[in-house]
Amino acid sequence: MKRLIAPALAATLAAAAPAAMAWPDKTITIVVPTAAGGGNDAMARTIAQKLGPLLGQTIIIDNRAGANGSIASEFVARAPADGHTIMFGYIATHGMNPALQKLRYDPVADFAPVGLVGYSPTLMVANGTVPVKDVKDLVAQLKAKPDKYTYASAGNGTAPHFAAELFKLNAGVVMLGIPYKGAAPAVSDTIGGQTQFMFPSLFTAMPHVKSGKLRALAVAGSKRSALLPDVPTLKEAGVDGVDVSQWYGLFVPAKTPKAVVDQLNKALNQVLADKDIVKRIEDHGADVEGSTPEQLGALVKGELVKWKRVVQQARLTAD
Repeated sequence: MKRLIAPALAATLAAAAPAAMAWPDKTITIVVPTAAGGGNDAMARTIAQKLGPLLGQTIIIDNRAGANGSIASEFVARAPADGHTIMFGYIATHGMNPALQKLRYDPVADFAPVGLVGYSPTLMVANGTVPVKDVKDLVAQLKAKPDKYTYASAGNGTAPHFAAELFKLNAGVVMLGIPYKGAAPAVSDTIGGQTQFMFPSLFTAMPHVKSGKLRALAVAGSKRSALLPDVPTLKEAGVDGVDVSQWYGLFVPAKTPKAVVDQLNKALNQVLADKDIVKRIEDHGADVEGSTPEQLGALVKGELVKWKRVVQQARLTAD
């Protein structure tokens, strides 16, 4: 999927706006399924700062953390399908959690995809004071003493949970997981030492790695990050099979008029073409990548198949 950003988007959007239906005609809400202060929240706020003026309306961020994204997802799925309630969805809400357990929303039937925002690799990090030299040392310590350490996740059914469980499965180790209501409190407790390890997105982890509060051990992806060139992939560190690339996108309730979805998609891609926005997002470790609504819809369907297979192979449960 290539970055779909066309120079003519601004002109197209401007030309279409007067002729399109009267949208938006009131404040727009972007619902974020995680706590304030996390990577999803920061990305949503960055986009909203440009998207609001472009659409001519105020955009507010509504953080509805809890139930691994289900609370926010159910809220948006049942919101009026008029384009004024938007969900900042991501791999957990529209891929992993639905693959893990039966939910009160359908990630395909209950939403109309708007467009992809970007991707961020998953990073394996450790508390700055934990006595572990590298991944090889951690595996050796855990094999000698199972459950010696604990890992934090943003909740069962989230990317940090899946990545940690895949790590345990492929490394042949035991490590207790502590689920939190979002990445922000999970990162906070890992920094504080209540938990010792975590697998957050690079976007979430990068500021804390830069400050020295967290130590990057490995990238849970297919390649090293340009922002952390000296940090190996887990495969390079001796643990294969842990490739969790997190993605983010905007969704609206199903049955939202196609004209509104298309107008919002054009505006989103125009925002993602802004050099300042691109720099701010990429400086945190995420790669900006736009899409059509159809491409995001195809991505969601493919992710559901992929993660259902992982749930079966790793015997993951929601408990």
